Amino acid sequence: MGSRLRHDWSELAPECLLDIFSRLSMGQRWNGPMLVCKTWMNLCQDPSFNTVLDLEAEFLSSPESFYWWSPEFEEKVDSTIRSAVDQSQGSLTEIRVRHCTDKSLSYVAERCPNLEVLWVKYCPKVTDVSMRKIALNCPKLKELDVSCSFKICCACMKMVGTNCKNLQILKRNSMQPSEVKRLRHCTYVQYLSFEYHGDIEADTIVRHMSQLKHLELRLFSTLNDSAIVDLCEGCSNLEYLDLFGCGRLTSKGVTKATSKLKNLKVIKKPDFDVSGEALGMDVEIDLEWLKKLFEEYDGVEHNG
Repeated sequence: MGSRLRHDWSELAPECLLDIFSRLSMGQRWNGPMLVCKTWMNLCQDPSFNTVLDLEAEFLSSPESFYWWSPEFEEKVDSTIRSAVDQSQGSLTEIRVRHCTDKSLSYVAERCPNLEVLWVKYCPKVTDVSMRKIALNCPKLKELDVSCSFKICCACMKMVGTNCKNLQILKRNSMQPSEVKRLRHCTYVQYLSFEYHGDIEADTIVRHMSQLKHLELRLFSTLNDSAIVDLCEGCSNLEYLDLFGCGRLTSKGVTKATSKLKNLKVIKKPDFDVSGEALGMDVEIDLEWLKKLFEEYDGVEHNG
């Protein structure tokens, strides 16, 4: 039997190794090549190889846990972001994370002026404090996803629109009612408001982000027909519009609004009944949680 050829991976040119490593997710690189040898670890830490921090694959491949909604987990995500910023030497252009805080996002804003893509979904501790810094220091931003990050207000979104004129994609989706119900039992976000002011958000977008081509406003329960008509008139370049779960919209209103969008390629509408009214998202009210909440507030008021 002939001898088998053995491939010595250490003899591969750095360019070949980088091409291979680039096909791995961030988590796969950290748990794989970086642990093999010092040469591979140094390659993985090369600034030119660390222009993208994308943790979305790790979140999607893991079952959601209450642990994600905790300061301990947020600190881990923050630490990961700071390490990525340092390894890139400020050359990060894309960041896709969840459950980070103002601490790490401020760190990004101060050191990554060429940032073009930012996803900070499900971040209850990201507020206007850090997002204002992003708006001021990252004018090249093209894509922003702040879905389910409810402490980022309309005034801050106005600043983003004013300073980031290259912004083409905005995702500002709200939460599924089932998600909200589950999180009501999580102490860390117990009193967080899980709602956007739909009409005000739409007006802000019209006034300051009229150049958008892709817009997602899923599950906006307070967005009405008048607001969506104004939005489509003001954002005439829209090619993608997602309005799924917007319970106050009607079929007639959506049709009237989107008829003005000559470049529209994809429209995701709410589910409508036979009369043209949007079907409401089923919300099961947790009476025990409401009782506990009122009791706690009553106790705070009396003790104050």
